[in-house]
Amino acid sequence: MNNKNNSLWRAKRGMGVFTTLALIVILALSALPNLYPNTKVISVKNPEGALALVQVERLLESQGFPVQGGHFDTQAQRLLLTLEKPNNSAAAAGVLRQHLADADVKVQTQATTPSWMQSLGLAPMKLGLDLGGGVLFVLQVDTDQAMAQRIKSIAADANTLRRTHGVRGVSIDTGDHALVLRSPLRSAAQGEQLQEQLQQLYPQLHVTREQKGDFVYYTLHYPAAQQQLFAREDMAQALATLRKRIEELGITEAVVQRQGEQGIRIELPGVQDPAEAKRIIGATAQLSFHGLQEQGGKRVLTQEGDRVAIDAKAIFTGNDITGAQAGRDEWGQAMVQLQLSSQGGDKINRFSRAHIGEPMATLYSEYVQGADDNVHKREEVISIATINEALGTRFSITGLGSWQRAQDLALVLRSGSLEAPIRIIKEQTMSPSLGEQNINNGLNALLLGFALTLGFMLFWYRRLGVVANLALMVNVVSLLGLMSLLPGVVLTLPGIAGLVLTIGMAVDTNVIIFERIKEELRLGRTRLQALQRGYQHAMSSIIDANLTTFISALVLVGVGYGPVKGFAITLALGIATSVFSGVLVSKYLSYLLFNWAKEPAKHPTKEFHHGE
Repeated sequence: MNNKNNSLWRAKRGMGVFTTLALIVILALSALPNLYPNTKVISVKNPEGALALVQVERLLESQGFPVQGGHFDTQAQRLLLTLEKPNNSAAAAGVLRQHLADADVKVQTQATTPSWMQSLGLAPMKLGLDLGGGVLFVLQVDTDQAMAQRIKSIAADANTLRRTHGVRGVSIDTGDHALVLRSPLRSAAQGEQLQEQLQQLYPQLHVTREQKGDFVYYTLHYPAAQQQLFAREDMAQALATLRKRIEELGITEAVVQRQGEQGIRIELPGVQDPAEAKRIIGATAQLSFHGLQEQGGKRVLTQEGDRVAIDAKAIFTGNDITGAQAGRDEWGQAMVQLQLSSQGGDKINRFSRAHIGEPMATLYSEYVQGADDNVHKREEVISIATINEALGTRFSITGLGSWQRAQDLALVLRSGSLEAPIRIIKEQTMSPSLGEQNINNGLNALLLGFALTLGFMLFWYRRLGVVANLALMVNVVSLLGLMSLLPGVVLTLPGIAGLVLTIGMAVDTNVIIFERIKEELRLGRTRLQALQRGYQHAMSSIIDANLTTFISALVLVGVGYGPVKGFAITLALGIATSVFSGVLVSKYLSYLLFNWAKEPAKHPTKEFHHGE
């Protein structure tokens, strides 16, 4: 019976060893690409034709940016150049933009890992702003301004209803998040009719009626609960739109998260050109298409400074646009080719069929920050075209001026416009050279702590110290592999502090186990019994100690951001790998290292503890 139990125990232990080794190999492979950090390359594409590689290299070298190498990417149709000092890529890209006005110049991240690693989907861990350099933006979403625009839109519909139904004597005014209809007592019925029609269009509106003198005032407003719902929707829409814009910029390691009630925090690691990112992220451009009116309507300035009257109600807006690409027309002028959704296509098709031979205006609007630091909406008619035939889901707009404006507008339209205006209230740029210095300082601190810990454990616990040190090495490799493997995990400078703390916590696990083994040996247990009971009885203390810290780390991950979140993520993952290496790995190493056939010496604890 004992032989059967021993065989079963050995089989379970063999399966456990195999599973542990397989997990270590997977995590070690995931950590291996960190030996091949990504580099920066300059990507150049000229819409007018192919640029010669030699021409661009000479231009950069003449400006003090020696080129290490370059080639033409036939698939992307772009020149890719690597500088001798990749940290200067942003400055070099700025020089190219000045000398090559129409060229599309970007700074991109290029992998240096071997092809077999890339085929397995392995990549080095992502670096935060303080290590890899980049840009930090903190934006404020003006939900109050968005609510004011909703009220103005309702006022435009009210004016349309008033003209359509011939309502006279009723004035329309917009107040503090409310629409006010003022009707003389003699025409109170018409005022009542207008407010009922508005309530049919906007059933969430509440109405209060008040008589002052010879006038009746109807105040239409959204209740507080509805306004809070709109504010939440505006924040969610802003977050989604900004994420799409960042994806359009080709930044795959960005962090976009809510900060406070009306704030959004955007971290763009690796971005060396903050001007381009700021121009796209902060853009609030919107397009809408309107018919012209001879009488009444909404009067807007054109690019030439003239005023035209347009129908306040749009034929369709940017929300109906599903695709947008910058291009040039037959005269070489910048334009944007639009693709509409089926619903948007139906709208423009119905309107164009009914108004062939009539003009249609393209209204460009954006929120701008004035000298008084207040945000207001600026609108401009960028083109007026005659409808010659029925339009469908594809057509183009012109009158955009520069090629850069066409590119930016196309990107914004593809990613979606912002319902609520945003304002950049904080901008911070971290240079790659400073990030490199932080990496060196952090690694030096990590190596120093690692070396001191290894030396102490080897000195104090002798042979078990060897087990602890091997388990500690497995722990560090496993943690690096796990951070490289999991999406969304970014290594920051506080994260390196978390790595150092993880080393100490991993050693704590071994200390608890080893001290328990010593107690069992003092009670006269054999070496095998002492190890088995030591690991078994120490588990409750280890789990209790690590679980409380793990819960605290998860709370910090949920509520923290920036450096706090970077530290918490590393700490949480480090606790998991510490328990794995400190319990499983060290247990199997202990069985492997010691010869169980021999009984311990007369004073067995001397081989485990230097002090006895």
